[in-house]
Amino acid sequence: MCGIAGAFQQPDGKVVVTTMTDRLGHRGPDASGVLELVAPDSAVVLGHRRLSIIDLSQAADQPLSKGGLTLTYNGEIYNHDQLRRELQGRGVRFVTRSDTEVVLEAWRAWGPASLRRLRGMFAFAIHDERTGSLSLARDPLGIKPLYVMARGEGILFASELKAILAAVGSELTVNSAAMVASALYYWLPQEYDAVHQVRKLDPGTWAQYHRDGTMTSGTYWHAAEEAVLAASGPRADLRDVLTTSVEAHLVSDVPVACFLSGGLDSSLIAVLAHRRDPSIEAYTIAVRPEDQRLEAMPDDAPYARLLADRLGMRLHEIELHPDVAQMLPRIVDVLDEPIGDPAAINTVLMCEAARGQGVKVLLSGMGADELFGGYRKHYAMLLAARYRRVPEVLRSGLVRPLVQSLPVSVAGRGLRTVRWAQRFVTFAGMPEQEAFRRSYTLYDRDELVGLVDPDLAGAVDGVLDRHRAVYEDNQLDDVVARMCLADTRMFMAGLNLTYTDRASMAASTEVRVPFVDPAVFAAAFSLPPSDRIRGRVQKAALRDVAREWLPPVIVDRPKASFGAPLRAWVSTDLREMVDDVLIGGRLVESGFLQREPLRRLVEDQRAGRRDEAKQIWHLLTLELWFRNARAAGVGAG
Repeated sequence: MCGIAGAFQQPDGKVVVTTMTDRLGHRGPDASGVLELVAPDSAVVLGHRRLSIIDLSQAADQPLSKGGLTLTYNGEIYNHDQLRRELQGRGVRFVTRSDTEVVLEAWRAWGPASLRRLRGMFAFAIHDERTGSLSLARDPLGIKPLYVMARGEGILFASELKAILAAVGSELTVNSAAMVASALYYWLPQEYDAVHQVRKLDPGTWAQYHRDGTMTSGTYWHAAEEAVLAASGPRADLRDVLTTSVEAHLVSDVPVACFLSGGLDSSLIAVLAHRRDPSIEAYTIAVRPEDQRLEAMPDDAPYARLLADRLGMRLHEIELHPDVAQMLPRIVDVLDEPIGDPAAINTVLMCEAARGQGVKVLLSGMGADELFGGYRKHYAMLLAARYRRVPEVLRSGLVRPLVQSLPVSVAGRGLRTVRWAQRFVTFAGMPEQEAFRRSYTLYDRDELVGLVDPDLAGAVDGVLDRHRAVYEDNQLDDVVARMCLADTRMFMAGLNLTYTDRASMAASTEVRVPFVDPAVFAAAFSLPPSDRIRGRVQKAALRDVAREWLPPVIVDRPKASFGAPLRAWVSTDLREMVDDVLIGGRLVESGFLQREPLRRLVEDQRAGRRDEAKQIWHLLTLELWFRNARAAGVGAG
């Protein structure tokens, strides 16, 4: 796992790439390199920061040049040994044991067709001395990031946006439409660029830049097409697919550990990893009782302890009590894009603890909820279909006003059921696509239009239209499958994989996600509808498989979010920052946020009338992100 950067056809490429590579130091503290390649009509500079995981020798450092190809690569290829043997059968001679060299030789042998052969997570750039071209590629599901900036006659690219901003921020401007999208979602969808000119290479795609200024590109894996293909085929053996995926993700020349929340997903990963490697250790988060009370959140730690004791696995517990006001600016910088999910703090703290114990690689249960129908919104959408049978006059005249009038906290204790009910009535009466979008975004259209600059109403409508286009881009018959596909393409890639990559790499660790794998994806979409949600049971197929290895108390446990005591933080630790930095901040000063609607939102939270903690947290992170961009020289847009 590493950080990569590069410049193609840039007169100042060496200086720019050196700056970007330095900014990516946290992604690879073990080695660094900047290589300038000059050929007729072609100028390429490639940079790399290495976190050594496979073949720890200096021979595997990057950029790696061999036989006219030069590669800078971020990721892990779990089937590299199998591919190595296949390539050796074609006469290839290897000089390292690294997966990096396998990627280079696979590209030489098969070009873009090699990408479907790679089982793993990756983003890379490869220069061909013979043609003078530079090729970029990204893994199928978007686990590893790659930002690309068109500049002059060529491009810049890097693993993180902040690296590009550090090098050429003064040439860029903030994209206000992306900030609107971030305000709606509390993260940034793949199709939105936080700053103009810098885009994210789409998952499952490649692009090739030629020395004559032209570019060719292609898609080698498309989620909507793969889902339909899987749904029309035979049902996969989920037990075998999961076992194989976890075993593949254990490939490493350094110790591997796992996250263990005590929930179904992380427990399933932990038990399968432990079956393969009984020495594996685990890390979990514990929350202070006073924060847990206000948040009305379940206590995960006892379940993690139970499984660890059952397996004889060493469990490291990290109590979550950071100085949030001090840590928040750091987290905003770590997350790179305008993302407002406090779970990133958990990930940073656990990864730092693991790194302090000498662990570089951790396994996560992320991705199971998206693929197998595990989020509350998935079940809520099925309930909403029944709710819509209630006469509209009763829904709008009685149920909704009554639910919205209830307090969300009493005497310092959060009322989780009330929060859920208030959320439910905001979307339950809507058509499918609109209801699904409203089930997990922060505002309805009119609320968001009233909060931001009135001139951005068109941008709000554009964001809503884009959600509709992505959601409806499928040929699946089942509503739960449609939701899972949309979540995989948007929520998982835009939020969960993004914050996991940035938060883990900030601690110079690698997080692997065995559920986020094309084979597991295909298995999930091969399931009949009842194997996702069966009555009131979510992720039914996963629970069926897990009963062989896990105790019933974990298998049958209701979902508990991998979250943080957000409401406690917003109400106490961050109160002064909300007043000074957010309400008195630059987004209000610039007119992007309207002061009075923002004040009302904060007052409703503090009075316990409405649960606006997530909105306030995210707007505060958006303000800090905007300040960081401006400090890097980026124009206001």
